[in-house]
Amino acid sequence: MSRKCDGCGIELQNINESGLGYVRKGNIAKVSLCERCFRIRNYHDYKLVSKTNNDYIPILENISKTNDLIILVVDIFNISKNLDIISQYLKNDILLVLTKRDILPMSVYDVNLLNYFDRYNLNIIDKLIISSKNNFNFDFLINKIKKYQKSKNVYVVGFTNAGKSTMINKLIYNYSDNNSVITTSLLPSTTLNTINIELDDRITLIDTPGLLDEQNIIDVVDIKTLNKIIPKKEIKPITYQIKVDQTIVLDDILRIDIKNNNNITFYMSNELKYIRNYKETDKLNNLKKHIIDCDYDTDIVINGLGFIKVVNKTSVILYTLDNVDVYTRESLI
Repeated sequence: MSRKCDGCGIELQNINESGLGYVRKGNIAKVSLCERCFRIRNYHDYKLVSKTNNDYIPILENISKTNDLIILVVDIFNISKNLDIISQYLKNDILLVLTKRDILPMSVYDVNLLNYFDRYNLNIIDKLIISSKNNFNFDFLINKIKKYQKSKNVYVVGFTNAGKSTMINKLIYNYSDNNSVITTSLLPSTTLNTINIELDDRITLIDTPGLLDEQNIIDVVDIKTLNKIIPKKEIKPITYQIKVDQTIVLDDILRIDIKNNNNITFYMSNELKYIRNYKETDKLNNLKKHIIDCDYDTDIVINGLGFIKVVNKTSVILYTLDNVDVYTRESLI
């Protein structure tokens, strides 16, 4: 009888040492984790897995054949540009859960963040904001799950690094005697298959692999830089009142040239270093150049890094790493 890894959901095997799900020979009946999950948890040694959304779409299609409740987990700090892809495959009722509330400034009203998602074409029946780190709103979450569930099975869906597995681990800790723990990591494709977690005799959470957010900065930087750019505590926004043309450089990953008579605010990790230049500079000229037209109250999103709120209508020049998506949206805050 086949057995799945408790950490990532992949089927365990002891034949192909370089393959997914590998455990040492003779140990399948005794272990609960594959070698990859074991090394992630104990040594932070991440083995890259080449997956595409085509590998995961069949899972969504199978979920759509049920009438079960879906928890759609969205990282409020890094809202995927492709969030509407969910509606292409899933018509089930959706409980929207916005994670990482501890990252955005507490001065931002929760109701405004929740209302922002009314613009998406999703079958959302209810929504709330949580923080797994601070155990915020989990009693509300479990009560909403019980209120809207259609059967014992409740599916958990979202994009890579949205906080799905961390949320599930907190639900297990708070409301279950189950000792299982799902493997978590900053990097994509940690969960590789569905994982069933029985919270109690009424609720079984089914974790699904994170959909890949293409052209995300986490795919192109090393682990040291990744640890710097992913916020670990509440962001302190940095605002510049621009009176003359200026250039602002962040570490070696971002530069923005902006014209006068504007206010811009950076919502990014506090560990980044900002350098403000009042004259022309050639720093980071080797990075990819983007010319961006901004309307009033526009966010410039650098996928996976954060966003820059621009107050007045203008055109800016942005330099960033190659293969990182840059786009605009109506301001979140």
